[in-house]
Amino acid sequence: MTNIERTPQRMILKSGSTTLTLDKEAGKVTRQRKVLLWARHPTESPLSDIAEVKVDAATDPMSGAEVCSTRLVLRTGVGWALPAADKQDATATTAAVREFLGLH
Repeated sequence: MTNIERTPQRMILKSGSTTLTLDKEAGKVTRQRKVLLWARHPTESPLSDIAEVKVDAATDPMSGAEVCSTRLVLRTGVGWALPAADKQDATATTAAVREFLGLH
């Protein structure tokens, strides 16, 4: 399940080893990830570069299970995924991010 911390100027989303921080005051979004025990270098982008926030769903070919995430799509076409527990979690997280950013 995605953990969401929110103030009027900042939203922090944590799921698994990924953390997204949307900061209106700084005008940027930051993605931090860990791979095993090592933290990767944070990736940043201006908030204004977020073109779309959507639910991404795919089927795992081995198990047949549906795998869902919240995806931030930047104007460059790059997408940042935040894993979700299920489709309902991804939908709720996507709605919260859209509301925070004023995207509808």
